[in-house]
Amino acid sequence: MRLATILALSLLITGTASASTTDAIRNANRLMQPYTGDVPGASLLVIKDGKPLLDRGYGMADLEHHVAASPATDYRLASVTKQFTAAAILLLAQDGKLKLDDSIRHWLPTLPTFTAHVTLSELLCHTGGLLDYEDLIPPDTTKQLNDNDVLRMIAATTHGYFPPGTAYRYSNTGFVLLGLVVEKASGVTLQDFLARRIFQPLHMDHTLLYVHDDTMPSKSGVPNRAYGYSETDGQWQRTDQDLTSATRGDGGIYSSIDDLAKWDAALYDDRLLSDASRKLAFSPHAKVVGEPYEASYGYGWRITGDTLWHSGESIGFRNVIVRWPKQHLTVILLSNRNDPEPYRTVLAIAEPFLH
Repeated sequence: MRLATILALSLLITGTASASTTDAIRNANRLMQPYTGDVPGASLLVIKDGKPLLDRGYGMADLEHHVAASPATDYRLASVTKQFTAAAILLLAQDGKLKLDDSIRHWLPTLPTFTAHVTLSELLCHTGGLLDYEDLIPPDTTKQLNDNDVLRMIAATTHGYFPPGTAYRYSNTGFVLLGLVVEKASGVTLQDFLARRIFQPLHMDHTLLYVHDDTMPSKSGVPNRAYGYSETDGQWQRTDQDLTSATRGDGGIYSSIDDLAKWDAALYDDRLLSDASRKLAFSPHAKVVGEPYEASYGYGWRITGDTLWHSGESIGFRNVIVRWPKQHLTVILLSNRNDPEPYRTVLAIAEPFLH
């Protein structure tokens, strides 16, 4: 029996489950109805004061094999990955292995000379201005890009969108390059650094950075894997990978809501990141523009009012984590489908838990 179910039953038995909590859970399940049944699904976690009040899967993780989604299902996090890449950079800064005001070209010297003025800090908050690698992909490309492909494409550029530090533009390029900096500064692969310094210490035992292997395409290494789907003409089609699904620092982590509960807990104390590092991550460094939501950007986190949050979208996946640290509430929704975008759903799920 799931921990959240045991907790709910014990509260009911002891008579301490409030009607408001029961109503809030009922509201959440109602809002999750579009994910239920024989359709691509989702996993939902609601944590209040460190306790999971709702922790369950809806619908299917794998339509073809009729595998139901569960709290242990691993989804491609897409851009929710960025908070982990940012944490890796902050850990290396804590270690004295790099400085946040280092030039990206200091670490990746094949980059063009104009990037000498782009700092790691600016890449962390999307003010570096480097060109989007997605727009540089040759039209005849059929093979998935890796991080070194991105580095080569940016190495061939002659300019950015704007002088670094003068504007905001969301940049997957920046976070791919930050992942390569982690490798340079640590001396190990990005996947190994994340495993050794974040996933293993937090016992996120089913979380990993996906690394595409052409020699063993059937062995992804992702446990309890959800496959991505997109709806076309009323039918769900598997759309799990595309040309940019093999890059790492901008979106390559797979994880479950069970494991992300451990990540969320670690963000309240210094077991992983120091107080100073967490303050840097959660402080507004840039005003978000060109996106549909009012927000500032920290290091791997959007900041809106009392919330710290980030969404993640890639072909066949739509995810979001929203934290209300002052209220000790977190809601995480991971889904293996291209629609709906879950941010507003999560806000609606959270609203009754906040009262």
